[in-house]
Parts: sequence; structure tokens; C-alpha cells
Amino acid sequence: MTAAVTPKGERRRHALVSAAAELLCEGGFDAVRHRAVARRAGLPLASTTYYFSSLDDLLVHAVEYASLTATQKLRDRVGVLARRRRGVEATADVLVELLLDDGPPLRISEELISRYEIYIACARHAWLRDVQRRIRHARTALVVEAMERCGRVVRGDRLNALMYALDGAVVAALVDDGGNLRSTAKAALLDVIDVLAPLG
Repeated sequence: MTAAVTPKGERRRHALVSAAAELLCEGGFDAVRHRAVARRAGLPLASTTYYFSSLDDLLVHAVEYASLTATQKLRDRVGVLARRRRGVEATADVLVELLLDDGPPLRISEELISRYEIYIACARHAWLRDVQRRIRHARTALVVEAMERCGRVVRGDRLNALMYALDGAVVAALVDDGGNLRSTAKAALLDVIDVLAPLG
């Protein structure tokens, strides 16, 4: 058994991944550096290269950890969503509350900014794509469940369009001087929910 897979080694790896994920969410990819990660984790600098083959290797684990954490939060929210038929406006409210951060309405969280930075980074860094595809698949499945709990039916060929509408609205709001994210996203969804996810 190597040091990297002993209980102590696993704890250290986890501490490094968790630290890197925190830095990623706080400051983007530029914030994740060997020294910063080791300092945040309270471990020697050499531990980052001992437990990970490269900074890219550490980043992949950090992206997966941050994304899985966000997905679990979404799963928990969907799990307590009451089952009842909802009109367009109520359904749009549900989606916005589920998929955007749960902070103050006019505040854009670092976690949300990080989510979209990771999407864009996939275009430049192929090593991120597999992780991001798995996370997006899980996130999409949770949106389907949420829509079913709203009494709606989402056909497979229309689900991506629903996700694109929301993501596009969020990115537009981020560009627009950090405009009101929720109202921008809701406005975009109001126009497409009945088409893409009609009541069953």
C-alpha cells in the first residue's frame, strides 16, 4: 500500500481537493496554484505534487468535487419540492430557485460564477470535458424530476433547449453588469416553459 492510499494519504488528498475547490469557487482557475492550495489545506507545498501528477490533475479533482457538492445541494432541494401542478410563472420560480444560488436575490455568488467559468474552460481544456459532461447529465436529470414534480412533461429532445434557455439567460445577466439574475432568468423561462415542458 502506497502512502497516497493509506487513510492518512486519503485524508490529505481530500484536504487538498477541498482546498482547491474552495479556491476555484472563490477566484476561478487562476486562484488554484500549488502554494495557495497547500496553504489553504494546511499541508506542505510538496504534498500537492506528491498526491497529484500535475496542477491539471488537481484541477480536475477540484472541479469534480465542487460540481458534485453543488449537485448534491440541488438534489436535496428537488427532494423536498412538493408535487403539485404549477402554472408557467410558478414553474419558472421553481427553476430559478433550484438552479441559481441561494444567496440574496441581487447578489451573484462566486459559486455560480465558477460554474459558468468551468463551462467555458471546457472549450479550451479537453481534460475537463468528461467530468463536466457527467455533472451536467446529473443536473439535467434533477431538472427533469423537478419538472415532473410541477406536473410537467419534458420530452428528451426538448430538455437541452430548456437548459440552454436558462444558462443563456444567466450568462446574459452576468455580462449585463451583474444585472438581476433571477428576474432575467425567469423572463427567459416564461417564454419557453409551456413549449418545452407542458403540463401533463
